[in-house]
Amino acid sequence: MNIRQALAKDSFVLSALLTELGYSGTEKFIDTRLAQLCSHPDEILLVAEHGNQVLGFLSLHFIPQLALPGDFARISYFCIAEGERSKGSGQQLLSHAEQLARERGCDRMEVHCHASRLKANQFYSREGYVESPRYHIKDLGSL
Repeated sequence: MNIRQALAKDSFVLSALLTELGYSGTEKFIDTRLAQLCSHPDEILLVAEHGNQVLGFLSLHFIPQLALPGDFARISYFCIAEGERSKGSGQQLLSHAEQLARERGCDRMEVHCHASRLKANQFYSREGYVESPRYHIKDLGSL
């Protein structure tokens, strides 16, 4: 398995994987978002592939902290293709992302995962992630 940064050519498969996560309709704006993420200095979009087949992706954000000595990294989207789950590629991709976060001076990693994603939450638990007591969100209206 090879892990690399996402490229513009990955937009179709990333959109398909986002649909697996329940985010349909991304094909309308995926090219713009992909370009935006790939050019941002505090973002990295990783793709795991085997040969020419994309197995999954992970979107990682590096966030500086004012009151703490170490920064933290946040996973915003992480998906392994349906037929590739439970084969170790997700674990390798997550481990790679954690190493990149360490190299960037992060001492913590966080991921928000809805309670309805039972297998994903079990995966994070096995990987040493613990539940945080609160997460607040406010809808700022449609764009």
